Amino acid sequence: MQGWLKQGLIRLDGSAAESKRKVYGGERIEFDASAATSAPSAGDTVSGFAGHITLANAAEDIALSVAFEDEHLIVIDKPAGLVVHPGNGNASGTLMNALLHHEPQLAAIPRAGIVHRLDKDTSGLLVVARTLTAQTDLVRQMQARSVQRHYLALALGTVERDGIVDAPLGRHAVQRTKMAIVRAGGREARTHYAVCERFAKATLLECRLETGRTHQIRVHLASIKHPLAGDSVYGKKRSGDARLDAFPRQALHAWRLALRHPETGIEMAWESPLPADFAQLLGDLRRE
Repeated sequence: MQGWLKQGLIRLDGSAAESKRKVYGGERIEFDASAATSAPSAGDTVSGFAGHITLANAAEDIALSVAFEDEHLIVIDKPAGLVVHPGNGNASGTLMNALLHHEPQLAAIPRAGIVHRLDKDTSGLLVVARTLTAQTDLVRQMQARSVQRHYLALALGTVERDGIVDAPLGRHAVQRTKMAIVRAGGREARTHYAVCERFAKATLLECRLETGRTHQIRVHLASIKHPLAGDSVYGKKRSGDARLDAFPRQALHAWRLALRHPETGIEMAWESPLPADFAQLLGDLRRE
């Protein structure tokens, strides 16, 4: 890739790209494959780095927990720690790589049929389309906001009552890997939350997404001074409870998913039990 860059085969917004140039989203990147002296194919590795990087569209034998599967869709119960899409720092070992091994025909579907995503350290349910027709229908359901996505979230502090956070989201003005509330130019975002259980230093909430923006629940709860336990990006470093502070990821689980089947039109729903780490943390808090 560095060689292609030096040969001028990679262009950024119509001009030859330089390796030091940062991109922030929205730029157009073009690569002239016909002029390349050697172009890798799916499954090859690209050398020249510390080790190898497997191409993003390679199938990998990674175990998947399948909550439901038929000829039209697959519902995956994703564990915490699994990245959904290949990206910077995660060129392989992702849910997409696992899906291409589980169902090789998904290579013909954009994004291997993935319709929506969960953050790397968020566990729970997401749906994957097995056909282009099903993917189109599911995307339209997402746009119509008829897909119901419910999360269990352990927020720091005492949340007094149920509520709604209605605040547009966009990229952080300085820290581009983070999201933030952006009043001018941000995308509409709305999160409903309801109190399930209160503890001394935290509150268990059920959150329902009306929109599905990147890091939406994490940013919205942080904006009302109740960040998620374990959230190293948007949360507090110290909560006053060592168990909450030691939790290694954001305490967020996509526990319920409901949608209309893209072929039959029947309303369907699935639920996922809390993963062991989240359940143990709640058990410890309840024993207090």
